[in-house]
Amino acid sequence: MQFDSYWLATAPAFSGARQTPPEGRYDVVVVGGGFTGLSAARTLARGGARVALIEAGRVIGEASGRNGGQCNTGVAQDYASLVEQLGRERARSHYRHYAEAVASVRRVIAEERIECDYRHHGKLKLAAKSEHYAKLARSAEAIARDVDPEVELIPRDAIRQEVDSPLFHGGLLQKNGGQMHMGRFGIGLAEAAVAHGAQVFEHTPMTGVARQAGGYRVTTPGGTLQADNVLLATGASRQGPLGWFRRRLAPVGSFIVVTAPLSETQCRALLPQRRAYVTSRIVGHYFRLTPDNRLLFGGRARFAMSGGKSDTKSGEILRRGLGHAFPSLAEIDIDYCWGGLVDMSRDRLPHAGRHDGMYYVMGYSGHGVQMSVHMGQCLAEAMLGQRHAYPWQARHWPAIPGHFGKPWFLPLVGGWYRLQDRWH
Repeated sequence: MQFDSYWLATAPAFSGARQTPPEGRYDVVVVGGGFTGLSAARTLARGGARVALIEAGRVIGEASGRNGGQCNTGVAQDYASLVEQLGRERARSHYRHYAEAVASVRRVIAEERIECDYRHHGKLKLAAKSEHYAKLARSAEAIARDVDPEVELIPRDAIRQEVDSPLFHGGLLQKNGGQMHMGRFGIGLAEAAVAHGAQVFEHTPMTGVARQAGGYRVTTPGGTLQADNVLLATGASRQGPLGWFRRRLAPVGSFIVVTAPLSETQCRALLPQRRAYVTSRIVGHYFRLTPDNRLLFGGRARFAMSGGKSDTKSGEILRRGLGHAFPSLAEIDIDYCWGGLVDMSRDRLPHAGRHDGMYYVMGYSGHGVQMSVHMGQCLAEAMLGQRHAYPWQARHWPAIPGHFGKPWFLPLVGGWYRLQDRWH
């Protein structure tokens, strides 16, 4: 078994990284080489800007290359509950932002001819309890009324035709959703950014950033960059002078296992529609088939940081969960096991804007594949003067109470969520 991301292990090598020291003057310095930063760099370079992107590790080496491989419409929250919380207009706007984000991903794939096995098969949210189905039905009614008339409820007596598992009590199908090979997409996006003129520096962490006349001074271990503007696309990164953002994000671990390849017969029997799947529990699971017929199965197995023994323990928990959901795979070999950090905001919505003059977007809260690509483009267009408004802009973003460094509260949050899953 490899303790490595399947997406990263099976991605092509990135050939476009700069081998020279990071120095010089740029219109924009982008900090972070995930989907947000790469999408922004591509858009900026296409618009004629001189852009440098610096990444502390390898491009897409963190959340962008460590997720569940889903690219779906819909908000993180239950839609009907979001309507009650925010009102119909705001909830509708949030939902539509995600639909637009899926379209942005598909457009980038087409424009750059990225071969990443994209499949537009939709997302099926599975009711883990009978009472959860009633809640999904309420959301389906609200979604169909407000934003998506094609949403579909699948009752309990038909759910085994979608997912051959004894666990589920029906489901909510949102057809505007897809899946892709995260590694191939990410490297394709990076190569596209370079092809349009962006300069990408890997293994180049930001060690400091300071305002100066005419812009910013960005320091790294290998050199100093001068920039008119800075875009921070760092997610849950623990590196660099990002204390203001760290106090507003909880870095929650999410963990994944990937099985040995299944036969075509097994795939057709278990998941014949090959959709993206999520369960309705707070501490639930997500899963899908990979392009080479492996089952990817993930979730917040433990409310802990990713790395080392934490990934091993989480992999063991996920293996048991996989066997429970799919008894025929209880003894299958696990070929990959890894973890990553989700940049969870307190309200589980993204936050974008400017802090100390610098642009930023963070807080995707586990729904970042599509939104990161979309928001990187939106902020880049704002920097180019092509856009005056963008999603998630200028909302109040308070710090998480009591959060000043390490997320000491994660085990407490995890315990509370598990109790909620047991009670409701």
